[in-house]
Amino acid sequence: MTGTNGVTTTVIESNGLSFTADVAGPADGQPVLLLHGFPQTRHTWRAELPALAAAGYRACAPDQRGYSAGARPGGIDNYRVELLMADALGIADSLGADRFHIVGHDWGGALGWFIAAHHTERVISLSVISRPHPVAFMSAMRDDPEQPHRSRHHPAFQRSEATDNLLVDAAGPLRRAMARNGVPEVDIDAYLSTLGERDALDAAVNWYRAMGPSRIQSNGTPPTAVPTMYVWGNEDVTVGRMAAENTASHVIGPYRFEEIDGVNHFVTDEAPGVFTELLLSHLAEHG
Repeated sequence: MTGTNGVTTTVIESNGLSFTADVAGPADGQPVLLLHGFPQTRHTWRAELPALAAAGYRACAPDQRGYSAGARPGGIDNYRVELLMADALGIADSLGADRFHIVGHDWGGALGWFIAAHHTERVISLSVISRPHPVAFMSAMRDDPEQPHRSRHHPAFQRSEATDNLLVDAAGPLRRAMARNGVPEVDIDAYLSTLGERDALDAAVNWYRAMGPSRIQSNGTPPTAVPTMYVWGNEDVTVGRMAAENTASHVIGPYRFEEIDGVNHFVTDEAPGVFTELLLSHLAEHG
């Protein structure tokens, strides 16, 4: 199905699963894979896809494991980082992309860091919103007295009742959390059209529950060698300045840090177009 902005919604097979994805741009364009975070969907990249297509890139934004109805296996162990990375790489393979630009926000940003570190040969450039380099994040959890409170949802999501607690009162807690973070109501509705379904939300929460068994996360993440742009809103309630600024210490390739004044965690929702321009500039420099 092709929309009025030239974005086509399709199904991509990867890693034995079927992913719903929005794709835009010429088939021979340089590939850009965009990975959303929690609690979002491919909708978060609605401004970036047509802009990338207009600039000649082949852009793909999938609903990731658990978010896509055809990619929703049961059990926490099926949401380990190793499998999430394999999904992304398989989607790139399905696009015929030996090498690609990777863009991620929040959990999608974490995957971007992992893929760039462990599959450097596949990645042309990396662009991450909000989520700092994993080592910088873990250091902040230890050294920044505020970061454990900012990340209090991580242990809270380990509880079996976490999903149902988020869905009470027509997903009121989830809706209010996004609204407090600057997400417009129309976009909250778009995200909840997927995550308002219990199976989808429980699978999304399983990403957090599966952090412990992950070998990738427990073994640490090497410094990132690919050209990298890290974008951080300085009102982000989930990531403090220490983690954001220390990310530079864990990138050994060309690095660009963009601090967005007065913007919270959900940059593409709260400040539409700001990240789009930064991304196009970064890709043009490192294409």
